[in-house]
Amino acid sequence: MDTATLTALVTFAFATSITPGPNNMMLFASGVNFGFRRTIPHMLGIGAGFLSLLIGVGLGLGALLATVPVLYTGLKIAGGLYLLSIAWKIGSSRTLGEGSTSGRPMTFLGAAAFQWVNPKAWVMAVTAMTVYVDDQSYLSSVIIVGVVFAAVNLPSVSTWAGFGSVLREWLSVPARLKWFNITMALLLVASLWPMLR
Repeated sequence: MDTATLTALVTFAFATSITPGPNNMMLFASGVNFGFRRTIPHMLGIGAGFLSLLIGVGLGLGALLATVPVLYTGLKIAGGLYLLSIAWKIGSSRTLGEGSTSGRPMTFLGAAAFQWVNPKAWVMAVTAMTVYVDDQSYLSSVIIVGVVFAAVNLPSVSTWAGFGSVLREWLSVPARLKWFNITMALLLVASLWPMLR
């Protein structure tokens, strides 16, 4: 991969990883409700799950979904329903530490599995593999795309959990937390809009 393509890939990975989306909205809310340290497994799960999704798409899963569109539609529906349930949990929580039904942040495995039904993650993975993989050195470029995303994704998503944990004390006032959680839930639901078009 030449320097110009690698630079473009790093820029794409950063822009798509740092911008608002389902993962970052959930991490922000988790940082507020559980603190940064307790949100680390969630962040690591996002990175591992997205890396596995990228590699899967690069090794042919993206082509399968293009060939059988009903599978992609099913993933979108499952992802949308799961996001709605998470938005409900966040929006209805009223005390710190109550951002999930169990009073615990999302686990590593839960966050990793979520990437496979996250509409934004699929768009990112398919775009990355379509644009940045070189047919002449296919496997090595799939691995390079995965490594670049892994290197860029964790610092990007951890920023959102960090912002949330910084606001934790200010949001310990119940009325503020209530409206914060409702706002985060609405933003999470709004992040579904691109997949519905």
